[in-house]
Amino acid sequence: MGADPEIKKKVDAIGLYCPEPVFTLRKALDEINIGESIEFLADDLAAEEDVKRLVSRLGEKIESFSKDGDTIRFVITKVKKNG
Repeated sequence: MGADPEIKKKVDAIGLYCPEPVFTLRKALDEINIGESIEFLADDLAAEEDVKRLVSRLGEKIESFSKDGDTIRFVITKVKKNG
């Protein structure tokens, strides 16, 4: 993985718990265009696997993933038209 792409939208789901982080991310993905990227932050333990599953199911691309303490960070690029 190289440098993250330009971030079009930032989604802060810190303090939200299952299933809210995934709902919030899905809504944000619906609001951006193909080729645009989202930075997604969460601290819910279930969010890491839930986000990976959602992105895989939708056919989008995880550009990067990192953890800093309890906080997870994803950069996700929309590559498919959904909905």
